[in-house]
Amino acid sequence: MSSLDFAFALANPMSMILDKPAADFQRADLLKVIEDKGIERLNFHYTALDGKIKELKIPLTDRRQADAILAEGERVDGSSLFKGMVDTGLSDLYVIPVYKSAFLDPFGENCLHVICRYIGADGVPASFTPDNILAAAAALFRKNSGLEIRALGELEFFLLREKEMSLYPAQKQTGYHAAAPFIKGGPILDEILRNIARITGAVKYGHSEVGYIESVRSDIPEIQGRQAEQMEVEFLPLPVEEAADALIVGRWLIRNIAFRNGCTATFTPKIEEGVAGNGLHFHMDLRKNGRNIIAGPDGRLTEDARKLIGGLCAYADSLTAFGNTVSSAYLRLVPHQEAPTSICWSDLNRSALIRVPLGWSGVGDIAGKVNPREKGTAIEKDSRQTIELRSPDGSALIHLVLAGIVMSADWAFRNPPLASEGNGPLELAERLYVKGNIHKNKEILAKLPSLPSSCTASGRILLEKRGLYERDGVFPPSVIDFVARMLAAEDDEFMNSRLAGLPADDRLHESRRIMHKDLHKH
Repeated sequence: MSSLDFAFALANPMSMILDKPAADFQRADLLKVIEDKGIERLNFHYTALDGKIKELKIPLTDRRQADAILAEGERVDGSSLFKGMVDTGLSDLYVIPVYKSAFLDPFGENCLHVICRYIGADGVPASFTPDNILAAAAALFRKNSGLEIRALGELEFFLLREKEMSLYPAQKQTGYHAAAPFIKGGPILDEILRNIARITGAVKYGHSEVGYIESVRSDIPEIQGRQAEQMEVEFLPLPVEEAADALIVGRWLIRNIAFRNGCTATFTPKIEEGVAGNGLHFHMDLRKNGRNIIAGPDGRLTEDARKLIGGLCAYADSLTAFGNTVSSAYLRLVPHQEAPTSICWSDLNRSALIRVPLGWSGVGDIAGKVNPREKGTAIEKDSRQTIELRSPDGSALIHLVLAGIVMSADWAFRNPPLASEGNGPLELAERLYVKGNIHKNKEILAKLPSLPSSCTASGRILLEKRGLYERDGVFPPSVIDFVARMLAAEDDEFMNSRLAGLPADDRLHESRRIMHKDLHKH
């Protein structure tokens, strides 16, 4: 980042103060900000097993104390943060600040926030924490492939607020990229984008999404009768460890900004029948020597890209254990809602599990085609082509699902591309490619493997395929067991058939109960 970048209004305030990119922050830099800005408090943040960001508030009284805290971190109770997995007799963990993650409080003054990593009593990263599982997966992939995998997420959420005057009413399922005055939450979305961009530097864009409900019907007082508008914030690609932190911070900011505006923001997978659910799609790219190698010079997918797709196909059913963790997730994964139900991939096709979106591949100087007077030369660009996994939703355990995605890539690059039993990554990619809307072609649909249809089934598949995650010591067995128990507790294996057998009014009431019980679970 050059000093010119700091002139932009949404540049990282810490970088502007220190005149250096966040990646170069050191302890002395944070101490300088603390002293120069009159910082009174450090807020340490870290992600627990429930997928939510946690907070430790540390008042600062002198430089020596601040220096010690930044150098050595603090101690936390792991048995509370990882309840049900860590024994109380072995509960203490250190939380150590990652200096490049530091950001000034967006809601007030005199506070500096820092993302932390968990370190065990032996001084090494705690193997069972989500951040370290993801870091271990990423390190394994880099070692075995020589490549870097980056990811970006699409945070979809509903913004629920008191109904305003019925001027310019929106219509059901027509909110995609709608503008004011038909969408009323635009100013709140502006505030969300401004804060996430300044803190993470990784926002691609934001917009209104398809879903809209004029008046939510629910037994939950928090959302009963409220107007619901669906929004999306899409991020820019980052190394997977940073992508996970950016998404976790993004969810924290969205909830806080909604709260400060008298609204509720929920990422829950589904809030009404016939209304779009909240996905959390992940895009991936692969980098070699700093360049994206998903597409070749001709714009076509490279062999490495097709290996990645084959790996995602091999892991797809078990990945739902981390990406779809509540019962309502399986009310979203139904046909005709732009949500996948079968394991397949396609170009541009939103009914497929894995999609290859438009990526500016094979085209150049597009602006010149609509701006004929432009005299500037086309910018030298890297490929922006990505591969998108569309099954995860707002209930995803972000660090763990990204770790699973990385493990699928590692599997693909370590296995023979053409296996004798026909299940090599390239063979899977070849066999599971589809064209067109698969839900309209019963013959194709019948040949495709299916995703699980419940948390119970997803947990069972995870236990059957646990070796895919536990290999090389990346996912500890205790984490796999914990997630499988969490999924089994949903007890939803026959949910869809049970709902189908109810009278219409009873089905709607029971569906809403299932949808609304997890408004803020992760």
